[in-house]
Amino acid sequence: MFNRLFLDHPRSVGESYFEHQRHAMTFGARMFVAAIACFLHGIVPAAFTQTGSRTVSRLYDRMVVNRATHFVKPAGIAPAP
Repeated sequence: MFNRLFLDHPRSVGESYFEHQRHAMTFGARMFVAAIACFLHGIVPAAFTQTGSRTVSRLYDRMVVNRATHFVKPAGIAPAP
């Protein structure tokens, strides 16, 4: 149960628990700031015109593109659902 809750997913992406925690919290903080910018953009359309899309693009690159080039999945590890 402990492994399933805390270790299986980080291992499936080639990270330790604390590495994954740091990455997830960094992503969350960046998404939070981008969300605030998007809400403000909704009120003042001239403000933060590229912040949301730029943040999504950068986070996608970091999570998907960079991980694919730096991580080779060990044999026997199933993909995360």
